[in-house]
Amino acid sequence: MLYFLKLYKIPLLFAVISVALYISFGYDLQRSDVAKLFPLYGALFFLAHKLIQVTKGNFWILFVFGIVFRMVFLLAIPNLSQDFYRFIWDGRLFLQGINPYLFTPEMYEKGLLPNINVNQAKELIAGMGALNASHFSNYPPVNQLFFSIAALFSKNSILGSVIVLRIIMILADVGIFYFGRKLLKSLNLNPHTIFWYFINPFIIIELTGNLHFEAVMLFFLLWALYLFSKGRWIWAAVLIGISVSVKLLPLLFLPLFFNYFLKNKKDKNDSLPNSTSLGIKKLILFYTVCLLTVVVTFLPFFSSEFLQNFTTTIGLWFQNFEFNASIYYIIRWIGFQTVGWNIIATVGKILPLLVITFILILTFFRSNETLPKLITAMLFGVSFYFLLSTTVHPWYVATPLLLCLFTNYRFPVVWSALIVLSYSAYGVDGFDENPILIAVEYAVVIGFALWELFIKNKSKPKIQVEKK
Repeated sequence: MLYFLKLYKIPLLFAVISVALYISFGYDLQRSDVAKLFPLYGALFFLAHKLIQVTKGNFWILFVFGIVFRMVFLLAIPNLSQDFYRFIWDGRLFLQGINPYLFTPEMYEKGLLPNINVNQAKELIAGMGALNASHFSNYPPVNQLFFSIAALFSKNSILGSVIVLRIIMILADVGIFYFGRKLLKSLNLNPHTIFWYFINPFIIIELTGNLHFEAVMLFFLLWALYLFSKGRWIWAAVLIGISVSVKLLPLLFLPLFFNYFLKNKKDKNDSLPNSTSLGIKKLILFYTVCLLTVVVTFLPFFSSEFLQNFTTTIGLWFQNFEFNASIYYIIRWIGFQTVGWNIIATVGKILPLLVITFILILTFFRSNETLPKLITAMLFGVSFYFLLSTTVHPWYVATPLLLCLFTNYRFPVVWSALIVLSYSAYGVDGFDENPILIAVEYAVVIGFALWELFIKNKSKPKIQVEKK
């Protein structure tokens, strides 16, 4: 025991300090208290960086630290996001056999749903806020399944439901750690790199602490990518479909698989070269299995009313909501200067077309025939999407952060350190974004990305491809 303490005294010291800071973060912090939020987050990020540095070769002790840091939040009510109240609400409806896509909490509050009873309805509606309560649910079906699991184990306690959801998040992160390490090894990369996800305070706070389901979506997506590295692409298609039914974001990646199937010269489970005709058949089967999985998960909820409610709510993120945007805010400013009003309703229809165009360019004009190149294209695609988005919540950055660990790029790691600046919008006097801090966030991230793209990675060998 004494030998262990002596051997790991520095990592243990950093870990103990981190635990103390996470306790303060989870149990003694208000979202509006940015004077406390920023230093706490900065200190945790610095300590995570030092832990990754000093524990090289001590893989499992860092894994244990990551679990301990997450367990700190087990009994904490999320303090940086209100979304979990809606998770619990939807889960309690779903558990009663009620379609959560057809009714809003506001309808319930106004007495328009006399035959529906939701435990702790008043507390849940107050917690989620009037804006959330006025909209139909936009969380896909597999998400709803996990919400209902929380309702199943805790019908009458908000904290009990939070604990169940948090256990799901921790298990998802453990799965990401497991498959992330295996995929890094499969790609001949340093498995230690996975800790830039696993003990990153951004991930621990936003996903475990604030219960955002990016963790579950990324678990299924990463599992699928690992199966691709083993040539098991049919099962990978099923997992990508499930990932889409947790969060819709992976739909963005589907076109990028085009060249992977058509130009990949050999399948790991096939001793013969991959012909173009065989590649087309595989591609069609891959898309069919993937989309069929999505359809099957949505089918129990499907109706014309569901379709209208779901698409209308999704559309709000493109044409109504604004938060922590970059390019869009510049376009909005130009709009105010030229026409005198907010042009989000118009721009919100154009920007998605630019994203689709960029994805198609990555699909047809970039070589994505190996898994590392495919993941790099996915990283570029999702980063460009967020660059043009009208709304970029902090937890969105989890996707580019995880993807970048399997590429030559690390700008999402920098982004995960700076995304906390977006919380400056939540002051004691209400919501008011700070354009200077947003400019700093994106200037540093975009600047770092450009440096990596045009300077750093031009002077070093490209990432190795997976073994055949």
